[in-house]
Amino acid sequence: MDKNAIRDDEEEAPATFLEAHDEDAPENADGVEDFGEAHDWDATRCYLQEIGHSPLLTAEQEVTLGRRVQAGDQDARCTMIESNLRLVVRVARRYINRGLPLLDLIEEGNLGLIRAVEKFDPERGFRFSTYATWWIRQNIERALMNQTRTIRLPIHIMKELSAVLRAARCLGQTLQRDPTPEEVAEALDRSVDAVRGCLEMDGRVTSLDMPRGRESDRPLADIIADTGTIGVEEGLADRNLSQQMHQWMAAMTEKHRLVLLWRFGLDGTDGATLEEVGARLGVTRERVRQIQVEALLVLRHRIEQEGLTAESLFG
Repeated sequence: MDKNAIRDDEEEAPATFLEAHDEDAPENADGVEDFGEAHDWDATRCYLQEIGHSPLLTAEQEVTLGRRVQAGDQDARCTMIESNLRLVVRVARRYINRGLPLLDLIEEGNLGLIRAVEKFDPERGFRFSTYATWWIRQNIERALMNQTRTIRLPIHIMKELSAVLRAARCLGQTLQRDPTPEEVAEALDRSVDAVRGCLEMDGRVTSLDMPRGRESDRPLADIIADTGTIGVEEGLADRNLSQQMHQWMAAMTEKHRLVLLWRFGLDGTDGATLEEVGARLGVTRERVRQIQVEALLVLRHRIEQEGLTAESLFG
């Protein structure tokens, strides 16, 4: 993959890309279910069914919502994100068998979509899908650069590796801990040596690159600061900080606020798993994960508006 194609987060989508792709950018419409038999597992199917209920936007609605987002309207921001989740899936499908499971590709693409909503200028005259496609692609390609090996493996090996990692992820959700290679091998009816070989190829033998029950996602300060140097419990130990967090969260949408409260125990209880939060809200765990990412980005934005940094709060 060309490293020059991976651009800095702050760089704007080039006008040449927008002009060249404005007519043929993938629409955030039909066809998201056609993602291949090898990837047709329950979590993905549930997620695709869920996002299919969000209405699509007309060009006029994009302009109206884009202007409201620029004015700081959080409801408009959420509407633009939710109405374009299918676009992310369509772009992510192009990167299947490149080293990351489809759901991981979608999650990375969702981060690009959120960035696109925040930076979209409706006065430039381009459809939002054209603009967002660039950001979605950059985020996915950057993730592939960071999380996969430089030497590309043959397709049949990549499929085997993907199956092992997917099984490990599912077992981790069931067991609420990292499964052993023996447990993964039993679930797949493969030899332990074959599973170990896949994990060694992936270079992530220790973590298995999967959720860890209640620790299944990066800690709050890790996402806000992108430093990964401190955990949620340690960062929120200070009572004044907790009160300040509640003030910032009071201005969020109810959905964002509840996910942060329940996931990170900001309501005084133990932090809940993605599954537990999903059960309370009546949505899938993958939808909770996506809402959580949105909420954390909103929170980071509010911290920056106060002239603060995550290091000063959590360091």
